[in-house]
Amino acid sequence: MTVFSHRTLWLSDIHLGNRDCKAEFLVHFLTHNKADTLILVGDIVDLWSLKNKHFWPESHNQIIRLILKRAEQGCRVIYIPGNHDGAIRKFLAYNLGAVELYDQYTHTTASGRRILALHGDQFDSLVCHSRFYAMIGDLGYDALLFINRWWHLYRKLRNKPYWSLAGYLKARVEQANQAIERFSRAAVNYARQQEVDGIICGHIHHPDIADIDGILYLNDGDWIESCTYMAESHQGEISLSRWTDKPHRLASHNGFRVDKPAPHHRPFRQPEPAGEPILTTRRKADKVA
Repeated sequence: MTVFSHRTLWLSDIHLGNRDCKAEFLVHFLTHNKADTLILVGDIVDLWSLKNKHFWPESHNQIIRLILKRAEQGCRVIYIPGNHDGAIRKFLAYNLGAVELYDQYTHTTASGRRILALHGDQFDSLVCHSRFYAMIGDLGYDALLFINRWWHLYRKLRNKPYWSLAGYLKARVEQANQAIERFSRAAVNYARQQEVDGIICGHIHHPDIADIDGILYLNDGDWIESCTYMAESHQGEISLSRWTDKPHRLASHNGFRVDKPAPHHRPFRQPEPAGEPILTTRRKADKVA
């Protein structure tokens, strides 16, 4: 069995306990990938969904077991709660043994740069200015996921590869694109205040790599529709990849490689995802496929 080795992996928005979690893809990913450090960037367990309806198949247990197994094998596991598992934040002061809890965490890459990880729900007030429109957006997204669930089943029965209808439709809604733009801008402004080289979030279910005004903006996506992860190679390359029926790389950033030394006033590091690169880091005006 081939196992890909990384320096660091970032995963978020797994939503265990939600029937839209693509657990079968994530189990396969965790079986075939290992890292020195695994950073879980929020919404790993969907306590909101579990409160409304109990849904916890064996595949969700497998994911928990695989993460803990990696921790037992020496992988450092860092858990940053999000809004759907926000109740876990009350345990930040406790030592949970194999899993470290943080509200936000600054990772130093192989080349000495610093990447701040936090879920991103902290920026909600800057992204959506009205509770009413936020509620309408949530209802619309729930409807999209319902359609996507049946679309995925239909394609699976016809032996067709996974393709996110929800992601396709969402990308064509102007208001959604504007919210994504405001979110990335808020994240970059916060990163600049914290004097770090980059920031990685989840929360908005929109995977991305972008150089925005000299700050590296990263979003590792989700396992509800995108099935994506962010990785740092042992040489320090940052990459964004999708892991479904046919894993492939979506984007990469080489500016943090070890052979590109960091400025003296800042330190940095990175893993090797499967698949070939199909595009490299975009600037703020470009889009990730």
